Order: sequence, then C-alpha cells, then structure tokens
Amino acid sequence: MADRPVQVGVFLTHQQPAGRDPLVALDEQLRLVRAARDGGLDSVFAGQHHLPDSFSHIQPLPWLARLAADAGGMRIGTGIHLLALHNPVDTAENYAGLDVVAGGRSVFGVGLGYRETEYAAFGIPPGEKVRRFTENLRIVRELWSGEPVHADLPWCRLDGVAATTRPASSPPVWMAANSDAAVRRAARLADTWMINPHATAGTVRRQLELFHTERADAGRGPLGELPLMREVYCAPTRERAVELARPHLAAKYQVYADWGQDRVLPGKDSFRAGYDDLAHDRFVVGSPEDCLAALLPWRDELGVDHFVLRTDWAGMPVDDSLASLELLAREVAPVLRSAPAVRPDAAG
Repeated sequence: MADRPVQVGVFLTHQQPAGRDPLVALDEQLRLVRAARDGGLDSVFAGQHHLPDSFSHIQPLPWLARLAADAGGMRIGTGIHLLALHNPVDTAENYAGLDVVAGGRSVFGVGLGYRETEYAAFGIPPGEKVRRFTENLRIVRELWSGEPVHADLPWCRLDGVAATTRPASSPPVWMAANSDAAVRRAARLADTWMINPHATAGTVRRQLELFHTERADAGRGPLGELPLMREVYCAPTRERAVELARPHLAAKYQVYADWGQDRVLPGKDSFRAGYDDLAHDRFVVGSPEDCLAALLPWRDELGVDHFVLRTDWAGMPVDDSLASLELLAREVAPVLRSAPAVRPDAAG
C-alpha cells in the first residue's frame, strides 16, 4: 500500500457567456484565484477549447501565465491542452516557459479532445489524432530532456535538435481520458490519468480497474498521483446549493451535449437529460457534509489524492462562485487532507 498526502485544487476554465465584457470577466476570475490562494488550496487548472461557439474562452497559456502572478505557491496546470492539434515544438517551448513562470510547479495536462470543429479548423482528419497525439507527446518529453530529438513526420521534422528552452522542473503528464481505450492509453503513456468530471462514479470505478491493470501490464512504476476532477457546488444547505448550481450546470451540460462530449463516454450515457438524471452519481452539490460524503470515498476507496474541483460555470454570478469556493476551502478541503490517500500498488 502507498500512502500519499491529499491536495485540493480548483478548476477555473474562464468560460464566459459570449459577448460578455472580457475585462470584467478577467477581474472576476482573478478574484477567484486569490480566494483559492488565500483559502490555502493547492492548485489551479484551466482548460482549452478552440472556436467555442457557446462561450468565450481565454486560451490557457495567457490565462495561466497571468494567474501565476496571484497564485502564490499553488501548482498550475492545464486540464487539458489539446496536444494533437498543436505543433509539438511550439507546445514544448510554451509549456516549458509556463513552468518557469509558475516557479517549477506546473502540471502538463493533455488529451485528445472530441470536437470535430476543432480538428476541422486545424486541418487534421479525426483518424490521425491518436498518432499525432502519441508522437507529439514523445517529442515534447524528449525536447524537455535536452537530448537530441529526431522526428520525420508530415507536421514536424527534427534532425537531432536539442532544445535549450526547457522547464524549470519535470512537469508531470496528466492525461484526460473518457473512453475505455483512452483510459488504457493514459495508463501506458502518461504519468497518471486525469479522471474527468463528466463520467459517473460507477463508470470511473470500473475504468480505474482497467487503468491499473493496463499500467501493470505495461510494466509502469508506482503511480505518483491520482487526480480527480468533479463538478462541485457547496452551500450551507443542500437546497441552497441546488438552487444556485442547477441552472448553470444544466446549461453547461446542454452545451456539452451539443458538442458531442457524451459520445466519447462509454456505454449509452447521454447528456440530453434532465438535471436530476445528470446530477445522479456525477455532480457533487450540497452542504459541506454532503460534499464530504460524496468525495471521501474517492480518497478512501479509490486512492484519489488530488481533487480538482470546478465550482464556477459560465453565467454564474462571481459572488456565488466565491461563496462555494470559500466554503470548500474552509470546511471541505481540510477534511479531505486529514488522512492520506491509500491505494493498492497495482503497478507492483
């Protein structure tokens, strides 16, 4: 068994209703960053989409670099960078720079993505995305090592190039995955699986068995971290939490349905459902006691040791997001940290 201290962070994608004043939105998001810092949270993450027709969305590099100035000692990461869409040299240099700006405390979260619009915009056939992702990840890691790198690919050619722009640390690679095949890929290629917020707890439990088995079969070493992303809203009472979170979470998952997010989940899971069906076994919305009842089994039964909580969605008033974040930091995070995560060392 391996005991690991627990960390608790916040996910601030900075998605906003289209047409909203971007300077007002930026100021509000920075208030959330400072509240997370002052509340003693451990990390802050941001995601990536291109051409998000339902939202405006600052790309993660400028956003994370800006919030690093206010983040104190928090870890800073992407959740996720769409690695297959981007040139690996540009990615390696940019995220090496982010790691330096973040004081060597960055996490390189990557994934394939699922939106056809994004792949079409970059001129990449969907059938090529796994190959591009795999090769790009190899190149990024090799460039970060400082050793000569070779690649003879249609989108990148390197003949023994050694990068001089390197990260201050060795950022861990967290890979997002929804389908069973992607979970197995994360077990083989990444330092860990960044468990998504979209699947039900029952689905994740089953997929964790796939992940640990695949990792052991691949001869990977002990798992260093097991992060979990969840949609969480915390208020003094369950009724108040549902009242405040429901309209924004329902709208968010309607957009996910429009984008096809649920089509990459295993089984017949669909986001075209009412809020109660969506929330069941998926969202964590309630009082601090309710939130702990839902989150503690992830630590105690499944070994999650880094909780990344999203408590801010497009259209939610910032004061409501702040109230939830502050309550999570004050009453939920300390209990999650009060005992280490214990995980059977499935990798041997």
